[in-house]
Amino acid sequence: MDDLTKHWSSLSLSEREGAGLKLKKEQAADVFTIAAKFFTKRALNIDAIARTFSPLWRSKKGFSIKNNGDHIILFSFDNEAEVDRILSLEPWCFDKFLMAFSKASKETALEVCNFNQVSFWVQVYNIPLCYRNKEVAEQICGAIGIIQHPKDSPDCDGGSFIRVRVSINISLPLCRGRLITLDDDREQWVSFKYERLPNLCYWCGRLTHSDKDCEKWIDSEGSLQQED
Repeated sequence: MDDLTKHWSSLSLSEREGAGLKLKKEQAADVFTIAAKFFTKRALNIDAIARTFSPLWRSKKGFSIKNNGDHIILFSFDNEAEVDRILSLEPWCFDKFLMAFSKASKETALEVCNFNQVSFWVQVYNIPLCYRNKEVAEQICGAIGIIQHPKDSPDCDGGSFIRVRVSINISLPLCRGRLITLDDDREQWVSFKYERLPNLCYWCGRLTHSDKDCEKWIDSEGSLQQED
């Protein structure tokens, strides 16, 4: 049925299946929703999730929570500003496993939500002193994701590092750093540290599964060594 729904435009529709029903704007619920994908294979406990995030989010009027299946939970609020505030504080984790958030609009079907992007504060180390500034750090981090500029961002100068807000594609392995070339053609390794990093797979560097669920580990039948 899901495949039929996705390809409805290529079907020959009967009179009963075709157009004719128009939904009115006033029929839509006046709520603002965050769709959250939980990257864990454990069964989700709705009550435990609600108890965890109620004190963290401190929503003035609370929120409703609904299990949509496939490890996707819907959090609904009556205030869009609270949704934006929660999204701005990514990453979020539950039981040390990553959650990917997507702001679901009233008119959008849940199937089009993107759960591949999560925002992190990235600490950039080992930048030569004369280049240690926000502009250079953002240029270096351009290879790992989409640079963001939050309105109320904290001080980006951490002394030995520069902090950059980056929206990262979590379907790819995390970048450990980047090799840069200085003006005199000397090469320098710049390392990254990700703040509030959840569980990740140390075999492939991805955030979407644990070590035991990694395809590399499964394909090796447990023969991978630590140096691999």
